[in-house]
Amino acid sequence: MAQSYLSLSDLTFTWPDGEPVFESLDAVIGTGRTGLVGLNGSGKSTLLRLIAGRLHPDRGSVTARGELAYLPQDITLDPTLRIDRILGIADLRGALHRIESGCGTAADFDVAQGHWDIEERALSTLRRLGLGSVLRNASDLDRTVGNLSGGETMLLSLTTQLLKDPEILLLDEPTNNLDAESRSRLYEVAQQFSGTLLVVSHDRDLLDLMDSIAELRGGEIRMFGGNFSTYLETIEAEQEAARAAVRDARNDMEKQKRELAEARIKLDRRKRYGQKMFENKRAPRAAMRLQKRTAQESAGKLRSSHIGKVEEAKETLTEAESALRDDREVRIDLPDTEVHSGQQVVSVRNACLPSGHPVSFDVTGPERIAIVGPNGVGKTTLLETVVAAGPRVPFKTLPQRLDVFDESLTVAENVAAAAPHASAQQIRAHLARFLFRGNDSDVRASALSGGERLRAALATILLAEPAPRLLLMDEPTNNLDLPSLAHLAQALRSYRGALIVVSHDRQFLSDLGVTRWLELTDEGLRDYESP
Repeated sequence: MAQSYLSLSDLTFTWPDGEPVFESLDAVIGTGRTGLVGLNGSGKSTLLRLIAGRLHPDRGSVTARGELAYLPQDITLDPTLRIDRILGIADLRGALHRIESGCGTAADFDVAQGHWDIEERALSTLRRLGLGSVLRNASDLDRTVGNLSGGETMLLSLTTQLLKDPEILLLDEPTNNLDAESRSRLYEVAQQFSGTLLVVSHDRDLLDLMDSIAELRGGEIRMFGGNFSTYLETIEAEQEAARAAVRDARNDMEKQKRELAEARIKLDRRKRYGQKMFENKRAPRAAMRLQKRTAQESAGKLRSSHIGKVEEAKETLTEAESALRDDREVRIDLPDTEVHSGQQVVSVRNACLPSGHPVSFDVTGPERIAIVGPNGVGKTTLLETVVAAGPRVPFKTLPQRLDVFDESLTVAENVAAAAPHASAQQIRAHLARFLFRGNDSDVRASALSGGERLRAALATILLAEPAPRLLLMDEPTNNLDLPSLAHLAQALRSYRGALIVVSHDRQFLSDLGVTRWLELTDEGLRDYESP
């Protein structure tokens, strides 16, 4: 059996507004596990959509040898749909049930052929991914998906793709909304997959399971052998060499500038001396003219030589600097968001969780609180409970879906709508801190990538009037590349208000400086401070 692979040839794609994404992209991704990494907005999700046939290139081609399945980043399921319909096995189950009852037709037998165990396979895959407690038997496949959490929805959608027995599997941020146990199960699926696996993720543990890393940068793909940690070591070594080259190039340019300045001083002295000799007529006129012409030619050559060396040094410096990575940082500096120590922010009393247990707690001062727990236990519900309790300070919520925009407006227009008293200059300066510089702030919200949406959402809610002194965030690390993830944690560390964050990303929470944990379980709420 031939091995599966993906081949990209002369792949070119431009958005309808004229923004180019790829130009003549070539790559081959063979059998094995490959992590696709790159900065937000570099085109990772767009590339997966092109490979999956959800988008069509302007030029070039995608060749996929093997059955392909694709799990997109943003999964939206109709809550009224039955689970077997989501899994794509509803018609097959219907045929099987009619055959079992003795009412099957020839068409039913044709549909069921080779799939007699589809219900068992579906339930087995669901259990392998951690949904066994939600879907225990075949009758549970008749349930609707309305009561599933975001993480459970992701696992259900992954099951849908795995039931296709694909040889090529594309996963776009598959660990979004997954708790620790579900992530572990997903890691097992990735390790056991025997075909071509291409994963876009910000999850370092998942990326460290990869056999190779494909970096998408500047519209080009570069392949690295080894996992993500090996990739980082390679990039850091290259960057250290690039920094050394920049230092050498700058030193050389300064040297060439000094030598040019010294040459000009010498030439000026010769010119003044020659002019003085000419004025004093200390030599024959013809000889003096010849000497002057010779001096001018010599000066021109000398000046041209030094200027050429300076220009050459500048070009060398520009080339050396081009190898440096400009992965910019998000910056937050909003003094109006400050909450003083001891100030009461919100008080929750006897609120009921999905488990039926009542919870009570207070938030005081600029606390940094993490809400953690398994999928479906009620973390988002607890955030909603905080809002319902009526915080005593201005607050804003950043929901999982980041639906805080008017999609038809630009980034700058959305911020202006939230902060009507801010000047256009203030808005532009504020957006620049969130890496929306120049024309970037004039992009419509509907055209933003996942990471860009998060930055734009943060910019919109943090400049809102009045400034939020309590920030509620539901899985904010979804769809972020790793540099942006580190920058988000760094930026939020400078936020002066109270912070309540739902997240499964323990490293992010640690980097954020969480001081208190609210852990939800089936037995209720465990409230404790960071060790």
